[in-house]
Amino acid sequence: MHNFFRIYYACIIKYYIFGKMKKLKSIDHELRATWQAVAKVYNERAAKHDSTMATAFVLLNIDKQKGTASTALGPLMGMEPTSLSRILKTMEDKGAICREKNPDDGRSVIIKLTEYGKEMRKISKGHVILFNETVRKNVSEKDLEGFFKVTATVNKLIAEREIYKNINNKEVKNKKD
Repeated sequence: MHNFFRIYYACIIKYYIFGKMKKLKSIDHELRATWQAVAKVYNERAAKHDSTMATAFVLLNIDKQKGTASTALGPLMGMEPTSLSRILKTMEDKGAICREKNPDDGRSVIIKLTEYGKEMRKISKGHVILFNETVRKNVSEKDLEGFFKVTATVNKLIAEREIYKNINNKEVKNKKD
């Protein structure tokens, strides 16, 4: 029932924001819905290997030869330190990673892949490659270029804080009318 209510309330919100008859697509909604679908597919694949998409993402971001400083890993993936700490703890418990003192900075550690972690990384990389190959077979190069251009522009606008620059709340409230 939980998902039913989420979907029901999402429909109500969409109705009130965009109106009953408008077929206008919200950019943020399409991005979120697509990412949720991608995450679901990756999590289904990862579950077959007793893992998660987040774990696979970490595996793919650790340098397989030298390891990666724990302090660099979070920013590299855009992940909060507390979330990353939990994932790393789970990965260490499963034997996918080990921690070693950073020879350049005694205050930090290097996260390294174990042999098991390297095998899991190969599996994760294979799923990412297959996903990308499948999408590329079904989407034209021109459309992909447009997609990447749009996502780069959205990221740039957000990074430069251009979305809500010089807008006050009264103007935002009046956008609906």
